[in-house]
Amino acid sequence: MRKIIHVDADCFYAAIEMRDNPALRDKAIAVGGDPGRRGVISTCNYAARAFGVRSAMPSKTAVRLCPQLQLLPHRFEAYREASQAMRSIFLRYSEVIEPLSLDEAFIDVSECDQFSGSATRIAEAIRAEVKRVVGITVSAGVAPNKFLAKVASDWRKPDGLFVVAPAEVPAFVSTLPVGKIFGVGKVTAARMHSLGISTCGDLQQWTELALAEQFGSFGRRLYSLCRGEDDRLVKPHRIRKSLSVEHTYSDDLQGEGNCLAKLPALVAELTDRLGKLSASYRPNKAFVKIKFADFTATTLERAAQSFDETTFQPLLSEALTRGKPAVRLLGVGVRFAQVDSNSTEQLDLFEFPTA
Repeated sequence: MRKIIHVDADCFYAAIEMRDNPALRDKAIAVGGDPGRRGVISTCNYAARAFGVRSAMPSKTAVRLCPQLQLLPHRFEAYREASQAMRSIFLRYSEVIEPLSLDEAFIDVSECDQFSGSATRIAEAIRAEVKRVVGITVSAGVAPNKFLAKVASDWRKPDGLFVVAPAEVPAFVSTLPVGKIFGVGKVTAARMHSLGISTCGDLQQWTELALAEQFGSFGRRLYSLCRGEDDRLVKPHRIRKSLSVEHTYSDDLQGEGNCLAKLPALVAELTDRLGKLSASYRPNKAFVKIKFADFTATTLERAAQSFDETTFQPLLSEALTRGKPAVRLLGVGVRFAQVDSNSTEQLDLFEFPTA
């Protein structure tokens, strides 16, 4: 039986801002973009959430819901430093760590002999060390697999710990809402509700064949997950399949000329990021991504041997003919040939994201 811990920082970016400026602790704050320039909320503290402010919400909407909201710019270096400090703490207990984002990771402590191998006590120690060393709180879930550990970490947020022991799995999952299942979004959940399925217990009444008929290949996965079964391993190493950079512009770009003028900067950033990868990553396709002002989007890709402006220019020009002239977002990227599994590298998901 495996012992998996899922650790998730509480309102991470906002927590770092409150840590570094204690005067913000009792105020509604959010980290995100300028409301006047199509900014989006990255995260907010619980005082702001009380007004309905949420991650991924347009900053303009957030300010309307909470007029006293203090909107702060991103400080990615501070977030990366905190993330790396968290990772150093995780490594004291296991090297089998799968980072999901700057502030979230799975940790397999099955082979850890500290605290007599108690995953619960290890999770308690990790939470205490993060609070002492990093100065923020994290919530944690402990369970026999990744699915249940991730669900558990959200159970007592913020600053909480929840444990699903192996013997407790059947009772725990029977009442679990289907929306908590990994891979079930709003559309799938609504469809399940229309079929009279609200909990994992309801799903358990369906045969594997019936679920496959209703939900395709995902139905077979649902059959296992609704019973609390998940055999996915915690994977410290991942193979990157593509790399891209993109930018959302505060003012729509009008016409092909203005779009092409943005290409050199995007390609330069892509080239810089490609230079940081190991030689085992060999790009074999180039692609461009466009989001038009009406929020329709298109992607165009082709096999390529070079990845400079001359490669991306014709792709961009052709893709622009697929929608209305005004463009909200441009992106360029590459896809990689299959990489030898023996030469894969650990993706540093603890680095701050690049637009």
